[in-house]
Amino acid sequence: MSRIKDLSNIIDERIEQILFERFARYSKYIIQERALPDVRDGLKPVQRRILYAMYKDKNTHDKPYRKSAKTVGNVIGNYHPHGDASVYEAMVRMSQDWKMREPLIDMHGNNGSMDNDPPAAMRYTEARLSKIAEELLRDIDKYTVEFTFNFDDTEKEPVVLPARFPNILVNGSQGISSGYATDIPPHNLNEVIRATIYRLQHPLCTLDDIMNIIPGPDFPTGGIVQGYEGIRQAYETGRGKIIIRCRYHFDDKKNQIVITELPYDINKANLLKRIEDIRLSKTLDGFIECRDETDREGLRIVIDCKPDANKELIINYLLKNTELKINYNFNMVVIHNKHPKQLGLLNILDAYIDHQKEVVLNRSQYELDKSKKRLHILEGLIKMVSILDDVIKTIRSSKNKQNAKENLMVKYGFSEEQAEAIVTLQLYRLTSTDIYELQEEVRNLEKYIEELQDILNYENKLVEVIIKELEEIREKYASPRKTEIQREVEDIQIEVTEMIKSEEVVLNITKEGYIRTYKPKPNESMLDNTSVTAKDYIIANLLVNTLDKLLLFTNKGNYIYLNVHQIEQVKTPEFKQHINDLVRIDPDEHLIKVMVMPKNLENKYVIMATKQGFIKKTPLDEFPVARNNKTYAALNFKDEQDELLNAYISDNKNREVLIITKKGYMNKYPEEQIPITKLRAAGVKSINLKDDDEVVGFVYFYNVQYDLIIFTNRGNVKRINPSDIEIGARTNRGMMTLKALKKNPHHYIGCVYLPSKEHFIVQKEDNGYITLSNDIEYYSELESNGKLHESFSNSDSLSYVVEITTNATNDFEPKPLTNKNDQKGQTKYEQLELF
Repeated sequence: MSRIKDLSNIIDERIEQILFERFARYSKYIIQERALPDVRDGLKPVQRRILYAMYKDKNTHDKPYRKSAKTVGNVIGNYHPHGDASVYEAMVRMSQDWKMREPLIDMHGNNGSMDNDPPAAMRYTEARLSKIAEELLRDIDKYTVEFTFNFDDTEKEPVVLPARFPNILVNGSQGISSGYATDIPPHNLNEVIRATIYRLQHPLCTLDDIMNIIPGPDFPTGGIVQGYEGIRQAYETGRGKIIIRCRYHFDDKKNQIVITELPYDINKANLLKRIEDIRLSKTLDGFIECRDETDREGLRIVIDCKPDANKELIINYLLKNTELKINYNFNMVVIHNKHPKQLGLLNILDAYIDHQKEVVLNRSQYELDKSKKRLHILEGLIKMVSILDDVIKTIRSSKNKQNAKENLMVKYGFSEEQAEAIVTLQLYRLTSTDIYELQEEVRNLEKYIEELQDILNYENKLVEVIIKELEEIREKYASPRKTEIQREVEDIQIEVTEMIKSEEVVLNITKEGYIRTYKPKPNESMLDNTSVTAKDYIIANLLVNTLDKLLLFTNKGNYIYLNVHQIEQVKTPEFKQHINDLVRIDPDEHLIKVMVMPKNLENKYVIMATKQGFIKKTPLDEFPVARNNKTYAALNFKDEQDELLNAYISDNKNREVLIITKKGYMNKYPEEQIPITKLRAAGVKSINLKDDDEVVGFVYFYNVQYDLIIFTNRGNVKRINPSDIEIGARTNRGMMTLKALKKNPHHYIGCVYLPSKEHFIVQKEDNGYITLSNDIEYYSELESNGKLHESFSNSDSLSYVVEITTNATNDFEPKPLTNKNDQKGQTKYEQLELF
């Protein structure tokens, strides 16, 4: 017989509803019980449980240290049912004087460092409550705060600590919960207590009144805070932003920058590594070494500079590019009335004051009840003295202690508490001296009871008590402010030309995006020091300055800005850096042109031509860049299959342009026929192109002294004087310059327009390429198929030709690089004026 399953206990609900309810409960627990501090004592639950467990175990500041592992075990076993690592981490943080303005735990042993070194294991370190932490727990045994059962109902723990000073402001807090985060900076104890007292005395005071006392945070690591408006906004709304800078000074005798204070919560080791990376990258010229000389005397980071270095420039650059200057964002979210709330400074002070009033009232009620009970007993003892012989006779005649108590209550009217005190009284207390002391104690108790009743009944008396106790703590624990507050935010401006060492270097860039610079050597040709892969080739071989800015174009019509000093300078022939290390380009995208940006952009234009017969002219100053680490579109193609062929810089002097097509058409016309268009426009037609034809060559005739070199697919070459080409119109097809052949006809693959002795690349269809010089001595007829170049055979098939850019200068007037031997036989790189 098969068993029938009982389906009555199966609950059928939608999973989204279940997830919502479960996550809501989880979120509430995380928010209230894990990550956010209570506004009243400034503690998260794990911190509160650690302090209470240590207090209950009498692990106080005046007792010997105790193993941290024992404390962690007590916390986990009695109050906090979570991992021991999280408890120990919270315990360690409360002992770190670079995290806490007033550490709450005194730890003996390795408790970490500003370098983010891990602390020693809990089995090695020892800890006890710090003296000021005991002020948070003071009077906790006098029913001042609410208690609740722990997780297994075997112990009771406080919901909040009495917190006799505003710990939420003094030590701040950081945490992330479900949907909430908090970041409250630490403040100066002296200022916070003074502000609390002022708020107690002037309940209607304004935020500006309080900020005259608390001008801003006071971080344990010191530093300089800038931005009054950010501080005020944070204190008003609970959210705001400030700048924290390091503190430094110059040692002119030793050529050093000495840093003595860091921004809050900065990893010193990572900071030093970042500074060292800047030094190694040679981004910043002038400093030799960065050393950490921190010891028991305090933090000290030393930057050794060159004798002629601009130390002000170096520190400004480091402030701008490292964590020597950081943004700090206030986000003062706390648990208030069992709910997460973002509070301003006045609200936090008010919440703390309300808590203190409740604590003092509860303590006063406890003390009042205790005092009244004691007074009642004293009154009975004094009454007993007046009838002492009768009391003794009654006790001696009683059967036992209980019978004696009953007889005293019946015969003399003593209460049960008074009777209990009498039967337990030691005989020596019946001397005349002790009787006097009892009477004195009664008078003192009556006075104390009257004071307690005043505290409970009168608000001004309650406030006086709170102020007095706050003043005692202030006098006992106050320390000078560590953080300087500056009203304005200093704007750091850095001129790149001042930061980089100016020197000439040779720049090599390949089609596939490999880049490098190196210092030119005597007797070394510009192309001797090249090493590229078999399918790649050099497209730019320039002598540039490290202060130059490059403008690069890709086949997809994008442009890139690149600083020369960003490119790694090498000593070996290999390329060690790819452009993707600096700017991300698509896998099927490659570079086609490299230029140097001029200092003066006035009356400078970029002329671009595409393979499908479009041309455009755009002012150079319309090529904006927001960031140097991305590409920007220079034009929009009308057809996605189109590609940018070439680009030139124009000086707008109405020079001539030439369009060459694959089928052999050449169309030359004045530059003025090209309309000026906005950036990203597609442009206009560059030639009346046939459907089965495409543009393979685009030349801007910036120097009439140069000749045009054209290659065909069969290895033939033509050297042509540009003046032999007829001037036409942009809308024309131009003149045919190839002879028709029935079998294996020629077609153009590209052209170069360079001064003599310059080099270019000829690519074969089998992916091999040859680097040639344009020292072709013979001229060809314009309407001919040219002559087979000596480097090729009749069986070769060529795909395209690319010139190696060498004509880049700061003013963008092309000046090709040529080698010229000086009198000592050494090679010099000379810039030739072309127009």
